[in-house]
Amino acid sequence: MAHLLIAAAHKSSGKTSITTGLSAALVRRGLGVQCFKKGPDYIDPLWLSAASGRACRNLDFFTQSEAEIRDTFARHATRADISLIEANKGLHDGLDVAGNDSSAALAKLLGAPVILVIDTQGIMRGVAPLVRGYLDFDPEVHIAGVILNKVGGARHEGKLRAALEKYTDLPVLGAIGRDAGLEIPERHLGLLPANEAPEAEAMIARLADAVEKNVDLDRVLEIGNKAAPPEAVAEASPPRDPDLRIAIARDTAFGFYYADDLEAFAAAGAEVVFFDTIQDDKLPEADGLFIGGGFPETQMAALHGNASLRNDIREKLAAGMPAYAECGGLMYLARGIAWQGENQEMVGIIPADVVVGGKPKGRGYMLLQESGQGLWSSVAGPSVAGEPSPELPAHEFHYAALENLPDRQTFAYRVKRGEGIDGAHDGLVIGNLVATFAHQRNTAANPWVGRFTDFVRSFRDSHGAG
Repeated sequence: MAHLLIAAAHKSSGKTSITTGLSAALVRRGLGVQCFKKGPDYIDPLWLSAASGRACRNLDFFTQSEAEIRDTFARHATRADISLIEANKGLHDGLDVAGNDSSAALAKLLGAPVILVIDTQGIMRGVAPLVRGYLDFDPEVHIAGVILNKVGGARHEGKLRAALEKYTDLPVLGAIGRDAGLEIPERHLGLLPANEAPEAEAMIARLADAVEKNVDLDRVLEIGNKAAPPEAVAEASPPRDPDLRIAIARDTAFGFYYADDLEAFAAAGAEVVFFDTIQDDKLPEADGLFIGGGFPETQMAALHGNASLRNDIREKLAAGMPAYAECGGLMYLARGIAWQGENQEMVGIIPADVVVGGKPKGRGYMLLQESGQGLWSSVAGPSVAGEPSPELPAHEFHYAALENLPDRQTFAYRVKRGEGIDGAHDGLVIGNLVATFAHQRNTAANPWVGRFTDFVRSFRDSHGAG
């Protein structure tokens, strides 16, 4: 049950590469490694899951209560020998000026020692006041060591170590040199997802090799073993016997799913059946459909080429199959996608065209409020007359926009914070489909999975399907 948090002074310092390498290197030692990612992120968890062999879990102050964060952490950390929590942005960054939603706050909440990754490009003696400032800024955060990243050579490393030794008592746990082969490729929305990277396995192996060679793993384990053990939690209730089948797209185009959301389908009595939008010629037998986020624009030629599946999805949705689509899923269900001078026809159930631009259209946390015109409620219990529905936490990150959408559309949500489809609405309702730019997470504040499966079950039962 050892655990620690891998953080940095700022984003793009190499946290994901180093955490991925640490995970794989520790797995090579025969340890069970559980990874966690702070914040609303799909891409980093894909790499961490691939490296550890276990589904990475997200810990997010915006969508989860502190009790939910502690429960999620404890439930999975207790099943591993060591847990690695990757921070997001810088250690003390967040929306709250007091830092109550920062990675530092998460470290304190979970009693996790911090290993600070320092991007050393363009810095030598200045590393000392940088690290000294982090040590002094919040003494309640236990920074236990540093890993120097992107080091320019032996001379550079020596100057960095000397400065830290003179001005701090913080141990240097390792130093990794500048090497383009150790940098996970980036593109318009961040790191290339592991489910799209053809050489992901080779990249993870290179990162593990670099960590084994340049980082003192024994000291890392020693730090992790000194962490306070997580609180005991009750075992989750066993999933109910499934009486429902939900088809979920998972492939190189669509891979943005929270592991706990997928497990929530089982808890709601639904069997998840995965399918491949590029390889499969028709949907599997199912009562409902869920297509999550991803990068369909990078795969649009292959998606277009699978006309058989596109036609099958369009026909089934037109016939009333209940469905939910998020971001990339919404794009796939539109008439077509235009990106970088190319335009490819998609499913066509949504009467609009997707244009992917060069700048974000919507980025960050969202708050949604049910319009009363949606197909299912995400809020448990009856609504109170005259009172607004609760605000539902979600997030978005898309460069895409819908164009040529006819007027007088029905929307499931009003956007109280964020962009959504048009700055004011999200959750386009067409037949029994709800399609959003928002990414929702199944939490106590927004138990969408159970509500969606209830809707699918009710539709199936009322139409005599099964």
